Amino acid sequence: MKARELAVQGAYTFEPEVFPDERGLFVSPFREDAFTAAVGHPLFPVRQTNHSRSRRGVVRGVHYTVTPPGSAKYVYCARGRSLDIVVDVRVGSPTYGRWDAVELEPREFRAVYFPVGVGHAFVALEDDTVMSYMLSGEYVQANELAVSVLDPALGLPVPGDLEPLLSGRDRAAPPLEQARAAGTLPEYAACRAVESELWPPAGSRGDG
Repeated sequence: MKARELAVQGAYTFEPEVFPDERGLFVSPFREDAFTAAVGHPLFPVRQTNHSRSRRGVVRGVHYTVTPPGSAKYVYCARGRSLDIVVDVRVGSPTYGRWDAVELEPREFRAVYFPVGVGHAFVALEDDTVMSYMLSGEYVQANELAVSVLDPALGLPVPGDLEPLLSGRDRAAPPLEQARAAGTLPEYAACRAVESELWPPAGSRGDG
């Protein structure tokens, strides 16, 4: 499995080896050994898995979780094709305001790891695009916030050849700097503190 760090600090993309034959194919979109070697710790304890299906043109995001409690996620595309976008909304992060994008599809089966506190958006590039998520925290509606995926200051790469279809919540989401002024964005230090609870030092786990 190949790994590459993205432009947002702590975010990675992974590309597994795919084994095709006359029956179809076999692939492991997640491998703990490769993840740990790249990121420096194992994957978070999985508290929830999500599945979404979207028609072409659907744009979801930019979503983030109030921190604490915060949430990390690992995402891949099981069907169709999507442009997956990570946005650093963590105030105080060395890469605050930056974004990166990865095309996900079920041929190369790339996946993206989102550290605690960053924003996530994706654009469905084909009908019946299916996204699969593993999350470190359970969904609590009050903790799920958004900034505008169409914020011109961010300049996210929403393709110009499609008409974006957004939920009412996402269409009403504020620009990044308006959310910062309102005090609703995660603080980088708080995100790192939540991560330290997910992966405490070896000695604090009682394993010597």
